[in-house]
Amino acid sequence: MSNSDIQGLTAGAKPDVLYSRRAEFWRGVRATFPLVVGAIPFGIIFGALAVNSGLSAGAAAAMSAFVFAGSSQFIAAGLVGSGAGVLIIVLTTFVVNVRHSLYSVTLAPHMKHLPQRWLAPLGFWLTDESFLVVAERYRQPDASPHKQWFFLGSALFMYTNWQLCTWVGIFAGQTLPNPAGWGLDFALIVTFIGMVAPGLRSRPVTASVLIAGVSAILLARLPNQLGLIVAALLGVAAGMLAERAGNASHKTGQAIAPKQR
Repeated sequence: MSNSDIQGLTAGAKPDVLYSRRAEFWRGVRATFPLVVGAIPFGIIFGALAVNSGLSAGAAAAMSAFVFAGSSQFIAAGLVGSGAGVLIIVLTTFVVNVRHSLYSVTLAPHMKHLPQRWLAPLGFWLTDESFLVVAERYRQPDASPHKQWFFLGSALFMYTNWQLCTWVGIFAGQTLPNPAGWGLDFALIVTFIGMVAPGLRSRPVTASVLIAGVSAILLARLPNQLGLIVAALLGVAAGMLAERAGNASHKTGQAIAPKQR
């Protein structure tokens, strides 16, 4: 949601109504709607893939209800289907979900005043899509005291959608063969590209994305999704090196400037 969107909503509205809990909640739902549309086929494919990989309908549904991490769920289901060991499954999903710690670092300054009854459920419901719109909402300079309700609206919308789509996929997967061949996975790729592109605002982020993307392609044939783990680690390392190089260059420039005077 951009500044112009906020300004459009604020025209003629009273502050206590504009920034009420209800208004923020539904604002979060509306901001998340385009991303939910992209997640619908993703959830359906997961439910179908999970039951075709050997998981029971109950296990697939429970994974969506209690794990609620789309990428990790896909990877875990695929590893279960390939007969991978528990250690490989846990390690791979852990590495994939490490990115949520970075999301938490970004949001923590805005949410540190909230009690645990807020932080615990919002932390569980945090997804890539909700992070994108919530981080943008917190960057808005308005005086709303209830932006956590925006987060809640976005998160509950994503969670409800994921559960429903998982069940649709479970029922479809039990009757239709080869869910991976449906061709719906393009929606996930397009959605993530749309989420990543606006964040390419600095050299460290750009370096991280490029190295991770290229590495993931080159290492795609490694067994048990190990290429994904290596690509993620290389992307993080590239981002850190680029940031250090930028800081060193900045300090060098500051040191040279006084001498030139």
